[in-house]
Amino acid sequence: MISASKLSPMALSALLLLGCSDPTTETTPDSTAVTPSEGSGTLAVYANGEEYAWEGMTSKDGWTLSFDNLYVHLSDVTAYQTNPPYEADGSDIEASKSLLLVDSKTVDLTEGNGPVLLGEAEADAGHYNALSWALSPAPDGPAEGHVMVLTGTAEQDGERLDFSIALDQPLAFACGEFIGDERKGILDDAGTADLEATIHLDHLFGTGDAPADSDLNEGALGFDPIAALADNGTVEVTSDGLMDQLSPEDQEKLVGILPNLGHVGEGHCFESTMGDATEP
Repeated sequence: MISASKLSPMALSALLLLGCSDPTTETTPDSTAVTPSEGSGTLAVYANGEEYAWEGMTSKDGWTLSFDNLYVHLSDVTAYQTNPPYEADGSDIEASKSLLLVDSKTVDLTEGNGPVLLGEAEADAGHYNALSWALSPAPDGPAEGHVMVLTGTAEQDGERLDFSIALDQPLAFACGEFIGDERKGILDDAGTADLEATIHLDHLFGTGDAPADSDLNEGALGFDPIAALADNGTVEVTSDGLMDQLSPEDQEKLVGILPNLGHVGEGHCFESTMGDATEP
């Protein structure tokens, strides 16, 4: 069995780039400086599982996945104003201002057909161009003891499976500026602005929308290895169960996928918990 602790920092650093390096999807943040502002406003932060969470998806191996719930527990969600911008490279975030927005909260990313509000607070005006948070075990509720729980159904060629997948590996993400259709985190006096912690499910399951030989799908686990664990039409598994039953190749894929789950839109994050792992 392969665990995070058996991979060197160099190997994990290489895996952190897996699935985000497809040149057809790579984007670049707007580097235009934002004029500093005086005063204060309201800064909100959302968690987003993207359309996959509320509309479902087709995995790289052809399973149609529909999610009933996608619980994630986020803690220590903190926004920063940094200059120069933070590059999500594993260095410390050097901020002129920081604000803890959420101490600890579990949300279901399938709710509302859009990003789910985590919290908001009064904040000094300015550009919040970095965000950090942790996926940590939920202290109670439907995800108790887990960082993420995915439940739903999978269908392929007339076969239907119910699944419950509980991921247990704590993860800590330090992220640069949000990358998407518009810039986020620019807060004017008496205004409102928002930030987003994004969970990329396509890194776990791949997607039928991308070529089979894309970096994303090459690195994704897909659903076939999970479907193979079904018993009487049901898969109920935790991270430890997956690592015990997957092939060595798929174990290594899963270890590489976990640090890539967290993004800010399409912007990159550095995952430090597994990245700090050393060989015994």
